[in-house]
Amino acid sequence: MSKVKRVWHKALAHDELPEGRVKSVTCGLATVCMTHYEGKISALDNACPHQKGPLGEGSIENGLLRCPWHGWDFHPVTGKPPGGYDDGVPTYPVESREDGIYVGFDEPVKTAPTVSDVMVDSLVNWGVRTVFGMVGHSNLGLAEALRRKSEVGELSFFGVRHEGAASFATSAYGKLTGRPAACFSIAGPGATNLLTGLWDANVDRAPAIALTGQVDTQVLGPGAFQEVDLMAAFGKVAQWSQPVLSSSRHGELVNLAVKSAILNRGVSHLIFPDEVQVQPVSEDHKVGSPEGRVAARDISPPDSALAEAVALLKRSTRPVLIVGHGARFQMDAVLELAEQWGAPVVTTFKGKGLIADDHPLGCGVLGRSGTPIASWFMNESDCLVVFGASFSNHTGISSYKPTIQVDLDPMILGKFHSVDVPLWGEIGVTAKALGRALEGPTGHVDQRSEVAARWKIWRAEKSSREKDTSEVGLSSATLFAALTRQVPKDAILCVDVGNNTYSFGRYFECSHQSVLMSGYLGSIGFSLPAAMGAWAATMEPGSSFAGRPVVSISGDGGFGQYMAEITTAVKYGMNLTHVLLNNSELGKISKEQRSGQWDVWQTSLVNPNFADYAKLCGAFGRRVTRADDLDEALAEALAHDGPALVEIISDAQLI
Repeated sequence: MSKVKRVWHKALAHDELPEGRVKSVTCGLATVCMTHYEGKISALDNACPHQKGPLGEGSIENGLLRCPWHGWDFHPVTGKPPGGYDDGVPTYPVESREDGIYVGFDEPVKTAPTVSDVMVDSLVNWGVRTVFGMVGHSNLGLAEALRRKSEVGELSFFGVRHEGAASFATSAYGKLTGRPAACFSIAGPGATNLLTGLWDANVDRAPAIALTGQVDTQVLGPGAFQEVDLMAAFGKVAQWSQPVLSSSRHGELVNLAVKSAILNRGVSHLIFPDEVQVQPVSEDHKVGSPEGRVAARDISPPDSALAEAVALLKRSTRPVLIVGHGARFQMDAVLELAEQWGAPVVTTFKGKGLIADDHPLGCGVLGRSGTPIASWFMNESDCLVVFGASFSNHTGISSYKPTIQVDLDPMILGKFHSVDVPLWGEIGVTAKALGRALEGPTGHVDQRSEVAARWKIWRAEKSSREKDTSEVGLSSATLFAALTRQVPKDAILCVDVGNNTYSFGRYFECSHQSVLMSGYLGSIGFSLPAAMGAWAATMEPGSSFAGRPVVSISGDGGFGQYMAEITTAVKYGMNLTHVLLNNSELGKISKEQRSGQWDVWQTSLVNPNFADYAKLCGAFGRRVTRADDLDEALAEALAHDGPALVEIISDAQLI
C-alpha cells in the first residue's frame, strides 16, 4: 500500500492571529479557515457544508465558530457541530515551526478530466487560441479548464474590466483574422453584458464564440440568483446556441459551435450550468476536432451567370470595381483584375484600406464617409462590379447603374434591390474567372490617368482645409494629415463611431494598413476593445499579423465607454496606441441636431484630462493643443513600448 505524500504550506506568522479570532488563508490551491481558540491554532476547511459560506469570514461566539452566511455553528478546533449532527467541517494538521504556523495537505490525486476540460481541449483543437472575459462564481469550473490550457501555453486568456469589452475584442479579432476567438462570462449580468459586442460580430459577419456560465440546472426555472433565460436573451444574436448538459456529447457540441461560427460567419453560444462544468467524464470521452468537418469553399460561379456578367462587361467601356469588407481576404485576385482592365477601385467604408490610396487605381471610400474621387468615378461609370459588399444606404452604391454583384453568400446577392447579374461564387475564384474570360482587348478605357488627376484635386482641397484654424481646437484635416504621416504603413487601425469616423474615412490615406470598425451596428466605444483584440492576434505564435503595430482612434464620447480598459492594456503590456479626439461633446449628434433644425441638447461632455488619466493607469499619456506638436506627440506615443494615449483637443465644427 503506497503512502500518501503530505505537503506543508506556511499559513501564519506566530503572532498573526489573536486569541478568539478567525481568518481565511490560501495555501497553494486550498483556502482554509484558521482559528485561535483557547490557545490552540487550528485549520478547518473554509467552506461551510451547507451553502459554501466562507467560515474564515465568520466569528467565534460563545465558544463556537459561526458561519457568516446562515449562522450555523461548528467547534473552532474539531469542526464538529453541536447537538450530535454529522454535517461537520474537515480539519487539517497544523505544526508550529520556528518561522511560523504550517498546515499540512495530502498531495492531490490526479483527477479525471471534466466536461470543461473536454470542451476547452476541443476549442483548442479547432484553433481557438484567445479568450477575453471575466472570471466569476458561476464559471469557475470552466475557468479552471481555461487556466490549465493557459499555463501550458495552448491559449491566452485576457481578463477585462467589463464583459462588453470582451465581446468587442472578440468581434474585432474575428474581423481581422477570419477565425473565432472566445468571450467568457458568468451567468446573468455577465452574459447580458456581452450582447452589444456580439451583435457587432453578428451584423458584420465575424466569427465569434460566447462561453457563458449558468446557474445549477436544479434551480433553473423558478428564478434563482442571477438566473436569466440565456437562450432567449441571446435570441437572434447567436446563429447557434446550446446548453451543455451532463448527457451531451461534449466534444461534438464544440464541433458544431465552431464550425457554425466559421461557416455562417457569426456568433455561436455555449451555456455551461455551474455543476455541469466540473462533472468528470468517462475514460472513453471524445475530444472535438475539425478533421473531416469543413469542406473547401473555393466555389466557382455558375457558367450561365458568368456568361451574363462577361456579356455585360464586354458592352462596358468604363467599369468600376467596388469592394466591401467581405472581399478582405481575396484582394490579390481583385486587384489583379482591376489592373488587367485599368479599372478604378473604390471601397465601402468598412472596406477602407483594402486598396492603398496611393495605388494607381485606388479611389478611396464611397458614400457619406468618403472622398469625392470615389463618387466621381461611380457617377462616370457604365458598369459596377461589386465584390463582398451589401449595398447599405450608408455606402450609397448607385442602384441605377448596370451592376454585377459577386458574393459567396447567396442571401447577400440582390439583398436591397435587384441587380443585373447576381454572381454566386467565392470572390477570389470569381475574380480570376472574370479575368480569364476577358483576356485581351476589351474596349475598356484605362482610367489610371483620371485617377491621378482626381487625387490631385482632392489633395489640394485637403491641404487648404489644413489651414483652417480655431481657438477651440485642431481641425480634422490637420490631425488626420498628421496621422497619415505618422501611422506605420502596416498598422492595424481600429476606428470608433462619431465625427472621428467620418473624418477618418475622408482624410486619412491608407497604404497597407488593416482597418477595423463597428460597421452595420455602428456602436460607439468599439475602438479600444477592438485594439485589444487586434493586439492579441498579433501575439499568437506563428501569427501572420505578428509585429504589426496597433492603433485605435476615437472621440471622447467613445473612449468614455470603455476607458477602464486602459488598465487591462497596462496589465498585459499591450503595445497599442490610442488617439483620442477630445471636443467635449458628442459632436456627430450635435451636427445632426443642427442640420435637422433641432436645438443642440444634452450632447456636451464633462471630461478629465485624458492624458493624465492614462498616466494614472500606468500608460503613456500626452495632450496636444497645438498643430506644431502633433507629429512629435504621435511619434513619441507610437515609439512607446506599451499602451499609449495621445489626447488631441479638436474643434467639432472643423470636420
